[in-house]
Amino acid sequence: MMRQSGAPKSNGYFLIVRASFDGLTGFDWNAGIKTSVVGPSRCYYGCQMELPYLAGVFRILQRLVFHPCRHSHHWFEEPKFSERHRGKRRRWVVLTVVLGSQWGDEGKGKLVDILSADFDICARCAGGNNAGHTIVAPIGPQNVPTTFAFHLLPSGIVNTGCVGLVGNGVVIHLPSFFEELDTLERQGLKCSDRVFVSDRAHLVFDFHQIVDGLKEVELGGSSIGTTKKGIGPAYSSKASRSGLRVHHLFDHGTFAGKFRKLVEGRFKRYGHFEYDTEAEIERYKLLAERLKPHVVDSVSYIHGALASQKKVLVEGANALMLDIDFGTYPYVTSSSTDIGGVCTGLGIPPKAIGHTIGVVKAYTTRVGGGPFPTEQLNDVGVHFQEVGREYGTTTGRRRRCGWLDLVVMKYSCLINGYDSLNLTKLDVLDDLSEIKVAVKYTVDGKDLSHFPADLDVLSGVEVVYETLPGWKTCIRSAASFEELPENCQKYVEFIEAFLATPIEWIGIGPGRENMLRRQGKVLVN
Repeated sequence: MMRQSGAPKSNGYFLIVRASFDGLTGFDWNAGIKTSVVGPSRCYYGCQMELPYLAGVFRILQRLVFHPCRHSHHWFEEPKFSERHRGKRRRWVVLTVVLGSQWGDEGKGKLVDILSADFDICARCAGGNNAGHTIVAPIGPQNVPTTFAFHLLPSGIVNTGCVGLVGNGVVIHLPSFFEELDTLERQGLKCSDRVFVSDRAHLVFDFHQIVDGLKEVELGGSSIGTTKKGIGPAYSSKASRSGLRVHHLFDHGTFAGKFRKLVEGRFKRYGHFEYDTEAEIERYKLLAERLKPHVVDSVSYIHGALASQKKVLVEGANALMLDIDFGTYPYVTSSSTDIGGVCTGLGIPPKAIGHTIGVVKAYTTRVGGGPFPTEQLNDVGVHFQEVGREYGTTTGRRRRCGWLDLVVMKYSCLINGYDSLNLTKLDVLDDLSEIKVAVKYTVDGKDLSHFPADLDVLSGVEVVYETLPGWKTCIRSAASFEELPENCQKYVEFIEAFLATPIEWIGIGPGRENMLRRQGKVLVN
């Protein structure tokens, strides 16, 4: 930084201080050389001082942290802004994001349910009705515990003060959308007037679901193991620029022409399968009328909400290891399930994202095909399946189970940059005398320094485990982290230390009341 005119000259050391409007972001001291404070910044200050007076630096830094941009001393210089721009910089009300960190089914819905009580909007940004969350919540004057299954709708709408938004990045099968909505209403959850759908969201049709099954048959032994909900084919239509979006429904002539063309293309590719194109066109004419009250311009909607200081919670679908780019491709879903998908699936900038919570199961599960290094095809795997009730909400399929894989989790933390974690289903480990955790992969006796993209490499890794003692005690009655058994606490702390990410929430049972929050473990935005 250039010295301000009139500032005293000195033969001492020149300290450059960077601070943001939120205060100092970092400090790196190398005595005897030019030094700097590092981190993101929006204001710059400079000062000169002799080495004997460097002790006074800390008093200056303290002033910067608690009183940024308000120093009258002539050695400090505020950045110059034109009057036209002064005061017009947008102050973001940041979103909170909940993402799956493994292969899905980590228990995201339960955390979203708990958090959404303090949020105005809960938004979905990716995937379709291939996702599945099961939530138990009290309903009605008698507070009857009721089990709700969510597939397409944001699970935060269990809380009556929360509005649900299905973003542009989601693909929507309208019959399933209304079936889910009607089921929730019948169970006593009144939500039909507070669920909105982006006019930019793409549509999933029944022929997409048929094609999904045909593709699996075509792949034979190399099948992906999809839910056959038509999600992949719908995203394929989107990527090939032949898909139909929600707004197309309201110009029936245009919709019908595009729909016929789309179906004909699938007939050419897969042969003439049984499908009544004209009947489907008429069905969607009726569905469009019913959908109309729910449709919004989601970009305007969510930015308007943020501008009016509304609190927004984003509910991720699937998980990082099923991401189309960073998952175990091709055994993945067809959307961006990572932090980037939040931006593209809702039309928001990265600066709007505040706190990001990664949800991680205390062991590992996945469905469908693909490598699974810590999978346990033994009594341990059966224990996880039976005690953890590892059956898919959407498909009913038995999930593959294995030990917690911290190699996967480290990769997941690297990409999504979680501010904190929610460790779920810790109680499933209660009866185990010892617990293994994967901490390293080796190939041909050499450590693998990264999570491999090549599935042939991943399939051939040797897993190095750390073995920790179990606690052999039921933990569901614990009211705080300190009430957990010592070995249970050590298990949590081992994960936390390995990942260098605080574990803020801990699930110790299926109910809302079985979630512990560790105070002081949340990172301030």
